[in-house]
Amino acid sequence: MNGDEGSGSGVGPAGPDRGDPGHPAGGALRRQRKRHRLLKGLGLAAGLAVLGAVVAFAVAYALTPIPSTAQAGAQASGSVFYYNDGKSVIARQGVNRTPVTLDAIPEHTRAAVISAENRSFYDDPGVSLRGTVRAVWATITGKQIQGGSTITQQMVRNYYSGLSQQRTVTRKLKEIMIALKVGREKSKDWILQQYLNTIYFGRGAYGVQAAAQAYYQKDVGELTVSESAFLAAAIQTPSYFDRPYGDRRPHAESRWRYVLEGMRQEGTAGAADLAAARYPSPPAPRPAQTLKGQRGYLLERAKAELKRLGYSEDQINRGGLKVTTTFDRDLMSAAIAAVREGRPIGTPTKVRTGLTAIDPATGEVLAAYGGSDYLKNQYDAAFDAKPQAGSGFKPYVLAAALGEGIGLNTTLNGSSPQYFRGTPVRNDSNVSYGGVNLITATQRSINTAYVQLGLRAGLENVVDTAEKAGIPAGQLKAHAEAPTLSLGVASVSTAQQASGFATFAAGGTHRTAHVVRQVIDQDGAVRKTNVETRRAFDEDVARNATYAMTKVVESGTATSAQLPGGRPAAGKTGTTDQARAVWFNGFTPQLAASVAMFRDDNKPITGIPGYSQVYGGQIPAKIWQSFMSEAMEGKPVERFKGPTDTVAAPPPRSSEEPEEPTSTPSSSPSPSEEPEPTPSRPTLPPEPTPSVPEGPRPTVSPGPAARDD
Repeated sequence: MNGDEGSGSGVGPAGPDRGDPGHPAGGALRRQRKRHRLLKGLGLAAGLAVLGAVVAFAVAYALTPIPSTAQAGAQASGSVFYYNDGKSVIARQGVNRTPVTLDAIPEHTRAAVISAENRSFYDDPGVSLRGTVRAVWATITGKQIQGGSTITQQMVRNYYSGLSQQRTVTRKLKEIMIALKVGREKSKDWILQQYLNTIYFGRGAYGVQAAAQAYYQKDVGELTVSESAFLAAAIQTPSYFDRPYGDRRPHAESRWRYVLEGMRQEGTAGAADLAAARYPSPPAPRPAQTLKGQRGYLLERAKAELKRLGYSEDQINRGGLKVTTTFDRDLMSAAIAAVREGRPIGTPTKVRTGLTAIDPATGEVLAAYGGSDYLKNQYDAAFDAKPQAGSGFKPYVLAAALGEGIGLNTTLNGSSPQYFRGTPVRNDSNVSYGGVNLITATQRSINTAYVQLGLRAGLENVVDTAEKAGIPAGQLKAHAEAPTLSLGVASVSTAQQASGFATFAAGGTHRTAHVVRQVIDQDGAVRKTNVETRRAFDEDVARNATYAMTKVVESGTATSAQLPGGRPAAGKTGTTDQARAVWFNGFTPQLAASVAMFRDDNKPITGIPGYSQVYGGQIPAKIWQSFMSEAMEGKPVERFKGPTDTVAAPPPRSSEEPEEPTSTPSSSPSPSEEPEPTPSRPTLPPEPTPSVPEGPRPTVSPGPAARDD
């Protein structure tokens, strides 16, 4: 055996050194050193990043001067609205601003604004770090986060040139740089004065003096603590505070209290003032005198459409827009004259008249009569008011039936009374017509036949057809399953009816009604209205329905609507129960128009000199005739395409047959009736198209003429 191996010296073999890679302690040390080097590297990188950011910020700060000029918005021009010639002015939506010095603004008014918008105003450098981070992050992510901008930043954005209202990181950073410089170089009082003279408060008022007049009809120096707090609260959402009534009041009052609480916390309002504070609900806004007559209605309608197109109230009020509307100046004059001449002298002022005319080829609203004077009544009788349609709804039923293959010469039961799904329906004066085709049912507006027709076509198809023609689904929903849907129990406006009848005039093509043709912004960019066009029903359906409606004008309930020179016209009268609303809706190939008379309180129309009861075939049809005669003057006489329908539909299903009455209903649940043009039943001339015969005459004993319900 080797002596070295068994020497017995007591000294064992040497173990591994700590520096040896194989030693456990050596591996831990090595990892520790690596972490140390990594941390040093990260620290260095972070330091360099911070240094780079500081340098970049310093460079950006140095290279971003305070603009030398105020932007146009600081002395903003309002928008101008033109007739469709692009030259004649309807109205100007100008900026309402009266600059005042800071001394003229009460201290409690200034304090209220600071409480609402920037409580650290007198202490911060012009920006809020926390708010800025939130605002930049919101800009990057596209989220809508309110707040973040100090009074200085808002003033900079609204006052100086070179800053847009776009939500971009570049714009936000530039705003921050300028705000910091302004905060260093300008006094806080100067900043606050500019802010209070440029910020928008709603009601078209820019600056606190204009706001005091717009909301409380007083100068800014007369504002109370409560009123000041309300105006300060309005800055955040001015369009909401414009009319802070009804369901808007809780939010408005909550924001007002928030401002007062801030004033209490900051000690800028006395305890006595705060204890006496009462919510200062402002009076309703007063229309400007320049909106007299129809101008106010036209302006409000155009503004509403601009908002639907994405323009903000602020852009409309101070964006310098040039808005060309679709309104035709000559046709507007014709509409005004037709209503004034058509309404009998002595007609009660509570009886409203609305008129709307639409070009079927474009969907442009060429004329609209919203009331005698916007300054007296801001409720638009052409667009906002929606009385029941009455028998003016029947053409949609007719179109739905034709679309389902039910022909014009299909025979319906025109006897009276009848029951449909338990609902009693009768014709005017309970006249029974026996078997009638769709032409006669339309010409004489036979209720029982039309309820039967609606059920045969399918009420869901009637609703679908009316909606595609321009009647909003929400106005039809409540009546979608009622047999009396076909009798016009749904509420509609003259604008909607003109749009619907324009669809017939356009051969079944619906073009969305609109009042704005184009907008030119202050940079000269032109935006034209993109009109939605869709097929509502087939052209054959439109032709056949139009043919039936020509008989209404030629020898039915609307002979007073006949146009001079034999110009073809088609349409439908309508009179609701107890004459709460009376209508005539009609068209030529070039123009569709709707006229309605009603009361805003939905009471029966009474008190018109010379009329014991009013019907659609009387005053509304005459107004329509007067307007259309002027509107068509000088235009070529175009004729409607004739009917294409010569095939009768199959007999109705048993479920569609009327129920036999068990008793005579005392009254019809449907709209009221309208007289034929003569006091006795006329002998109708034979139809010119043998393949589409007229239905039989009534078989009842002599009595009052049949009426349109």
